[in-house]
Amino acid sequence: MAVRSGRAARESLLPGEVTSANQLADRTRGLPQTGDSQAVSKFSWPVRVYYEDTDAGGVVYYANYLRFMERARTERLRQLGVEQRALRQDSGILFAVRSATLDFVRPARLDDALRVSAEVAECRRASLVFQQAVYLDGDESRVFCTARVRVACLEADRLRPHPIPDFILQELTRGN
Repeated sequence: MAVRSGRAARESLLPGEVTSANQLADRTRGLPQTGDSQAVSKFSWPVRVYYEDTDAGGVVYYANYLRFMERARTERLRQLGVEQRALRQDSGILFAVRSATLDFVRPARLDDALRVSAEVAECRRASLVFQQAVYLDGDESRVFCTARVRVACLEADRLRPHPIPDFILQELTRGN
């Protein structure tokens, strides 16, 4: 599915403010809410550790785990047919990290082949929480870093919260 453009996108993205608990429940039916432990879907993205990703000790520099996770979230949305640039240009919204909590379990090293998961763990009116992990490709038990990342949906011009478009919520719930 491609990102909708033009009038169809504006109509699907501007449903008006959610004014009741019932409307919010209708928009997020099937998605995990606060406190739910079940993720919406499983997704992972391959990453190879290059020399530029490491520090003087030969291990992945801690901030680069955030870069790996950003790539996985972006590719997760792309898999759903949501291109970030088109979303901003056509719909006037964007996603931005609101908060992140990371746990560094063990160091990844140069040339390691990794997988980075990006599972939606929670959905609110204008934000998603991703549960993410960086682990050795082929061995999910060998975890290097885990994170819980809240991503807010914002109006691109004013950087104010905006309801997550219905078509994105529908794609996230597909297959549940």
